[in-house]
Amino acid sequence: MHSENKVAVIGGGSWATALVKIFSNNCSNVSWWLRNQDAVNHIKSHRHNPAYLSDVVIDLDKVSPSISLTEVVMNASVIILAVPSAFLKEALKEVDESHFNDKVVFSAIKGIVPDDLLIVGEFLHRRFKLPISNIGVITGPCHAEEVALEKLSYLTVACQDTTKASMLAGLMNCRYIHTTVSDDIYGTEYSAVIKNIIAIASGICHGLGYGDNFQAVLIANAIQEIKRFLDAVHPITRDINDSAYLGDLLVTAYSQFSRNRTFGSMIGKGYSVKSAQLEMNMIAEGYYAVKCIYELNKKYQVKLPVCDAVYRILYEHSPSRQEMKLLSDILS
Repeated sequence: MHSENKVAVIGGGSWATALVKIFSNNCSNVSWWLRNQDAVNHIKSHRHNPAYLSDVVIDLDKVSPSISLTEVVMNASVIILAVPSAFLKEALKEVDESHFNDKVVFSAIKGIVPDDLLIVGEFLHRRFKLPISNIGVITGPCHAEEVALEKLSYLTVACQDTTKASMLAGLMNCRYIHTTVSDDIYGTEYSAVIKNIIAIASGICHGLGYGDNFQAVLIANAIQEIKRFLDAVHPITRDINDSAYLGDLLVTAYSQFSRNRTFGSMIGKGYSVKSAQLEMNMIAEGYYAVKCIYELNKKYQVKLPVCDAVYRILYEHSPSRQEMKLLSDILS
């Protein structure tokens, strides 16, 4: 069954590379879109991504890298999106509604489409008229770097049509990947967005010299912040302590591999936003997400003290130490 599924992975970064590795365990036909022809040539010649997770060996008997997005999409039955949310519209400019006919599309993106203030699932539904039942989410807790090392990792696959979520979970299960199926596409996606913002806050605190004791209080309050927002935007019965929510928050807020935490730590140490972005040479989704959540929350008016503090630091240039002191006074 697995070999009959044709999967396309859209994106050339570390998470896209990790997903290609995962799917090539069970699928005999994996198309991989990268925007850089030099990267495609390098992969075809040397069997690894030159820029990200370069230790991962790409099985070219199963994986076909290409810069033609239309070709990659048309040749697949299941499409996985793994590009930064801020660049999603640009990445998909070559395709239209017809290219997605009868396709199942899962987002592995942990962000909001900025101009539209939409999570990726809503964007796909509105822009490409994809039925909600053909849209899903792949979320953590999981880091690409540990997938590359084949360390035991856990993923949540969400779709309102749980049969399709189970299908994709079956394509991903392997010796080092365990999956859980969910029908909460809105909650898992919004939670994945907000946990990146919280990870920036965690990094800022680390950069300022706060210790583990404060970090524990910050994260304990942050999961309640996520719950309040999810209950406002999509009020269904969910357990916020499940790994898709709390687990994903913990690994992103604490891990050495978390680019959002790293970005926040640099901000806490005094880097400007621009200098931190240039030095990292990677996208910290939380930077874009916090502005989107701030704008969205004008509608919902949910109490989000951690997110608001990060927004003021990054977009209003409020001093990090001042904001974290104010935040420490109201956390419990």
